[in-house]
Amino acid sequence: MDPRSEISDFLRGRRARVNPREAGLADDGRARRVPGLRRDEVARLANMSVEYYTRLEQGRAGNPSPEVLESLAEALRLDPSEREHLLDLAGRRAPRRRGPIAAQRVRPGLLLTLQSLDSVPAFIVGRRMDVLAANRLAKAVITDFDALPARRRNLARWYLLDPEAREKAVDWESMARDTVAVLRFDAGRHPDDRQLADLVGELTLGCPEFSGWWHDHEVLRRTHGIKRYAHPVAGEMEFAYEALESPGEPDQTLCVYNVEPGSASAEALRLLDSWTAPSLRRS
Repeated sequence: MDPRSEISDFLRGRRARVNPREAGLADDGRARRVPGLRRDEVARLANMSVEYYTRLEQGRAGNPSPEVLESLAEALRLDPSEREHLLDLAGRRAPRRRGPIAAQRVRPGLLLTLQSLDSVPAFIVGRRMDVLAANRLAKAVITDFDALPARRRNLARWYLLDPEAREKAVDWESMARDTVAVLRFDAGRHPDDRQLADLVGELTLGCPEFSGWWHDHEVLRRTHGIKRYAHPVAGEMEFAYEALESPGEPDQTLCVYNVEPGSASAEALRLLDSWTAPSLRRS
């Protein structure tokens, strides 16, 4: 992925999204050919010349300083995920990696942590949304990733290409769009990841909605939120998920799906736990 093209598309997309009136700009009488801010308006809000902002948007401004990027983030009203993504695209946060990226392995201590979470679904996600490990309830609620070929153990592939995901995800489109936004965020961190580029190509061909969402340049960093799944046996369940980055492993995230105690979802999960428990435990 070309960093200059990525930063150009990202800035144009965010500029088009900002309402001039909400940005505090008075109507100057000029007709707007496109929605959002003009380049000169972004430059004024960010306290820089129009020429310099134009070079930035065209990917010709070299390495902008952190102060310049912060001014741009303020002018374009970027959220925390978008600010981090802008820093990544400008090469100001994560060092650029060259050459093949080594396969990820879950360290023993983190794997033990996952295995200790036996009452709620939990799994570990790596780069490009690869599922590195999952406990029994995660495999019951989402899908049995261990039963899939190694290459297909990936949340993005499952959400966007597997028909089962459209049946299980209660709000599939919202979940799928968030998935694409997480991939966009990862692409900013790892612009030279050949496997990620191959995954984007595969999703472009296999999911009719993917290309449009990808070119929206929406970004999302996993933190927390709500997930809803419909299980064929246990019924619909609502989870409050927490995404916890592993110390020392910034590209590995422990995702835990919690349920509200005493809720219908908690009862459904208890039934699913009983139904999927090993035979010795059930007896």
